[in-house]
Amino acid sequence: DAVHATHPFELAAAPAEAWRLLRSLLADLPRTKLVTATSDYVHAECSSAVFGFVDDLELHLRASNGIIAVRSAARRGYRDLGVNRKRVEKLRSLLATRGILK
Repeated sequence: DAVHATHPFELAAAPAEAWRLLRSLLADLPRTKLVTATSDYVHAECSSAVFGFVDDLELHLRASNGIIAVRSAARRGYRDLGVNRKRVEKLRSLLATRGILK
């Protein structure tokens, strides 16, 4: 829905370069475990610091469209105090400061 939706990462760099950097940044996120990682898809589990709740983070490289689609959501419940949006926006900021995003 419009309240929870987030825009994809719009690439300013070569898709392969952006994807390599993104996977590197994910490896550095605290309490984040890669579950699936392919040449165009990543599924990671991110645990909260206090209670250990697990959120799912999914990224899909759509090279022909010049974007990386993003989904980050709590597995349980409906409220996450904005943690998932903050995670996505942190990744967006890290990629943008490196010239990877428009």
